[in-house]
Amino acid sequence: MRLLRTVCVLASMLSCVVVEGQSASSDEERGKAWWAHVQYLADDSMQGRLTGSEEYLKAAAYVVDKFKSYGLQPAGVNGGFYQPVKFDVQRVLADKSSMSLVADGKTEPLVLGTDAILGSRAAQVGKVDAPLVFIGYGLHLPEAKYDDFNSAEVPMSELKGKIVVYINGGPADLPGPLKSYARTAPFAKALRDAGAVGAISIPTPKSMDFGWERVASGASQPGMRLAATPDAAAVAAKHPALADEHGAMFGATFNPAEAEKLFAGTGHTFAEILALADAQKPLPRFALNKRVTASVVGEHSQVESPNIVAMLPGSDPVLAKEYVIVSAHLDHLGVGAPIKGKTIYNGAMDDASGVASVLEAAREFGAAKVRPKRSMLFVVFTAEEKGLLGSRYYAGHPTVPEGSIKADLNLDMFMPIFALKKLHVQGLEQSTLAVDAQKVGEAHGIVIAPDPEPDRNSFIRTDQYSFVQAGIPALAFKFGWTAGSPEYKAWRGWLAQRYHSTEDDLSQPVDLAAAAQFNSFFADLARTVADDPATPHYLDSSFFRRFEAGR
Repeated sequence: MRLLRTVCVLASMLSCVVVEGQSASSDEERGKAWWAHVQYLADDSMQGRLTGSEEYLKAAAYVVDKFKSYGLQPAGVNGGFYQPVKFDVQRVLADKSSMSLVADGKTEPLVLGTDAILGSRAAQVGKVDAPLVFIGYGLHLPEAKYDDFNSAEVPMSELKGKIVVYINGGPADLPGPLKSYARTAPFAKALRDAGAVGAISIPTPKSMDFGWERVASGASQPGMRLAATPDAAAVAAKHPALADEHGAMFGATFNPAEAEKLFAGTGHTFAEILALADAQKPLPRFALNKRVTASVVGEHSQVESPNIVAMLPGSDPVLAKEYVIVSAHLDHLGVGAPIKGKTIYNGAMDDASGVASVLEAAREFGAAKVRPKRSMLFVVFTAEEKGLLGSRYYAGHPTVPEGSIKADLNLDMFMPIFALKKLHVQGLEQSTLAVDAQKVGEAHGIVIAPDPEPDRNSFIRTDQYSFVQAGIPALAFKFGWTAGSPEYKAWRGWLAQRYHSTEDDLSQPVDLAAAAQFNSFFADLARTVADDPATPHYLDSSFFRRFEAGR
């Protein structure tokens, strides 16, 4: 139990800050204060906080009211706390759409939801009739001398007019961050450059956080993409990794349990491909000798939804012109397909928990007698569940001077479901932020470790990655475990039962004391980074250093 917290964790070890007001409150009591935010944001009345919904705006108003009460300054646009973001919305109507395989003149209709689901994030084509070609892992990494889009078996010239099929994963000799990066902007660019008309992904059961039934239930959700902006070309010129693709292209995900249908008659089986992928071995590439015909019917609209930005000015005359961001996302999945009779996807851990921790950090910093040297930005993003869109927009359109943001510390379902002994920190191997994280972790008695499952691509699936793409060092945090331990089983069980489910609600067990202890660590880390006279930067060994060079 941490009753009085004295922090001496700066690199120089010259600054010790006593955080007042905690001697009279236990970890459990401080955890209850954190949980009160979660209870408000993840209540059924919030209807799952879908991006742009009335309930999302109600949740955003709650966050703004708290920022005001903590004495923070507005740092959005037009003198307020909000940064409005516009989105194109696409809802695919599966009951009006169709998809079939055609081989040897025979047409095999596919059952949408059972065999495959149609993508809704990227703009879909209305109709498609194109041959299929399997290109292995679908990784375009010419800088690593690896390119599934231009192989000896299937050169790029043979992909024009085709639908590429690929399986999740990658060979063992490619670093995890590199494989994750290839799943983002380089993939869309490779499709366009090759002249492909679409892509079908096949997840591996080993890499899936939950079963196909839950994946299929998410197909009813509306997809979103950032609406085109007048300065899109300028943003892409500054930060190429943040560029958006707006061209229409067919996209689908195939159920791995039904994937043998794609490989029948090729001389290969999906079981063979899956075994190689699970072992992270090289994969063959070959024509699938069949076509896909599809008709995609969708509803299209636009919506506006805000990011929320608050600021605490720094105390140092020079460093106050620089900013450290602490962030989380407010949106979740709204109301969707029923699971065990319930239709509200509350998003308590994902990510009301992270927003609650940002609020607790804001409260602590707002009450502190000594402000950090750098200015602090408390940013709560919209549309993370739609593809990190709110954070991507903010990274390309910061509300503070370009280049003044020096670090992002992001929270997304940090998972206080067991005692805090260890933290898995995504991005730990990439930048000098690791030094601060290790130092603060040692002061708190917490083991700081890298992500043990890099091929889950978690590093590119949460909002800190938008800042990575803009050249800003960033970290994200989750409660850690050891393989095979009770904590590991609890983590895997949570993913299987509650992740993107109606069961991520207020009834789930949470360790309130552990949450409070994490919040103490998180606030101390943010202050340490803000007070460090050295500017955070990427290591020479980091793949992501290339983005920093443009800043």
